[in-house]
Amino acid sequence: MRLGGWLVAASIVVIAAGCGAGAGGSAGGGGFKVGIMTGTVSQGEDEYRAGEALARRYGDMVRHVTYPDNFMTEQETTISLLKGLADDRDVRAIVVAQAIPGTIAGIKRIRESRPDIVFILVSPHEDPAQVAQYGTLSLVTDELRRGETIVQVAHRMGAKKFVHYSFPRHMSMELLARRRDIMSETAKKLGMEFVQVNAPDPTGDQGLPGAQKFILEDVPRQVAQHGKDTAFFSTNCGMQEPLIRAVLENGAFFPEQCCPSPTHGYPGAVGLKIDEGMAGDFEKIRAGIAARLSEKGGSGRFATWPTSINIALIEAGVDLALGHVLGKKSLGDRDWVDSVVERAGGVRVELRPLEGHANYQLVLAESVVF
Repeated sequence: MRLGGWLVAASIVVIAAGCGAGAGGSAGGGGFKVGIMTGTVSQGEDEYRAGEALARRYGDMVRHVTYPDNFMTEQETTISLLKGLADDRDVRAIVVAQAIPGTIAGIKRIRESRPDIVFILVSPHEDPAQVAQYGTLSLVTDELRRGETIVQVAHRMGAKKFVHYSFPRHMSMELLARRRDIMSETAKKLGMEFVQVNAPDPTGDQGLPGAQKFILEDVPRQVAQHGKDTAFFSTNCGMQEPLIRAVLENGAFFPEQCCPSPTHGYPGAVGLKIDEGMAGDFEKIRAGIAARLSEKGGSGRFATWPTSINIALIEAGVDLALGHVLGKKSLGDRDWVDSVVERAGGVRVELRPLEGHANYQLVLAESVVF
């Protein structure tokens, strides 16, 4: 299963040709550009690689920028980057992944002069009601359902306890806090002990290296205290690779990442080099990860989703923007949005709106166990 660039390519050819536009065309001549803002490799490699690949594939038709690693204290930089994209009058849609704090403020400023721009927000961090008010469409993993499914996967694999790593900034985010509470409730129903552990915030004084060092040192402590039948989960992208590595070395369970994907943390943690023949082919990548885990005694103790959900959502975001702006399709058409997301990811997904917000769509896929 090779991830969905063909769908975006087909849409660009068909829709742009129908509107008399092409890559690099001007706004006056019917041209169209999509801006993409992602994190850097250290903050979210899947998102960065997706933006990089789209920019490389479509040249001037896509503009890709990255927000700063220390985005919490550099929100003005994020706003300036978004405004810089919008200053190009050919940019008629912007996909932000992940939509970190500062995104909404940027949208507000841009809309003062560019009310026409479509904003598709992937994994927004800010208040859902505000995000729904200012974003055209938001796509985010279904954190509320995942509060149940992640713990259920851990339980099916044999875990008796569940360790949840996070920090105050993430726990101030409504959906992540609600997910944690649902995880705790689900663990209780399944007869599992839920353990909340405060970890350093990667945007804090210790930075990402300090947060990763903490994970590598704390997992052995937790396993020594709670035993190997313990599952581990962290809310932060930068912690996934050291967490997977430490869980594997200590014989525990790892049911899913914060942003589920075979390429999120797993390749580096298990020493899998993704060569040209494997890149983008998630079936091959999963097989490679499974083989490495088996060699190290981790079979049946690790899981994720079958594809990179954030790569899929970024590619789907570009396709939805094209269909909406050039093809006059409605982002409120639930069947159309569902089909675009499914085809971009190449797997079956369930979408449902967050309570009271039809343009804030929650995405769920089934897990695969290595």
